[in-house]
Amino acid sequence: MNIPLALPRMGARFSPCRRAAGIARPMMGRAPPRHDRRRGYPPSPGAAGGGRGGAGELPAGEPATASGVAEAGQGGVEKPLYVGHRGRLRERFLAAPESLPDYELLELLLFLAHSRTDVKPLAKKLLARFGTFAEVINATPEDLRRTDGVGDAAVAALKTVQVAAVRLLQGQVMNQPVLGSWDRVLEYCHARLDGQRTEQVRLLFLDSRNRLIADEMQQQGTINHAPIYPREVVRRALELHAAAVILVHNHPSGDPTPSAADQDMTLQVRDGLRAVGIALHDHLVIARGGHVSFRAQGLF
Repeated sequence: MNIPLALPRMGARFSPCRRAAGIARPMMGRAPPRHDRRRGYPPSPGAAGGGRGGAGELPAGEPATASGVAEAGQGGVEKPLYVGHRGRLRERFLAAPESLPDYELLELLLFLAHSRTDVKPLAKKLLARFGTFAEVINATPEDLRRTDGVGDAAVAALKTVQVAAVRLLQGQVMNQPVLGSWDRVLEYCHARLDGQRTEQVRLLFLDSRNRLIADEMQQQGTINHAPIYPREVVRRALELHAAAVILVHNHPSGDPTPSAADQDMTLQVRDGLRAVGIALHDHLVIARGGHVSFRAQGLF
């Protein structure tokens, strides 16, 4: 007599004795693991390869290199090669910042813009194009973007250094007697104007104790000319109750030698200020190749 066998219900669990006997749990209609169903995503791919942390799986949040080249870290987990390099470079910087060459300083800055790639080639490319660390930092955003691999994030990281340097020097000269810290004034003017691709006229306004009370740009010109309007210089000096003025402009060519037009305009500004009782202390011409002081040269 044929006795029909009872089939298990779909999704039913077997008793421990059946599992011990090697009878498999039926798979049709099986619900996903509870933790996956609760979080709303399918089981981790690592489960198919031997559970969590399966072969070839990087820890969550660990960036992967574009080339896929990696090294084994603790516990056999692979990490990109540049991860260790970044940590070592930071340690070297904190221990002896002056020992780092220019390209490694640029690497530290570019870390802020490129979190998942090796930036050493880009740092060396920037130095090859611009020449020095200072020239890279002083380059215009437009020039920086013409370098392959440099976007807005990299430009922001690099130009932050320039702005920070200017702010630092400004804090050292603002509200201080400029005649007693003339070298700092010159450093500040170079930080302001080095790297500018067009001529710029700036006015440093001093009080009766020769303390710097304001630094303002009066005019932005072309590559080899910027107009100076004596009337505007006098008007602004009166508004600020300034007792003296230092005129500053740059030569993007790199040669600080004053032109004949520079000398003529300086005399006009001096005479206009003198008419209202304000002194013109000096006219500085700033360039990458150095600077020229009209007063030191006896030009007025």
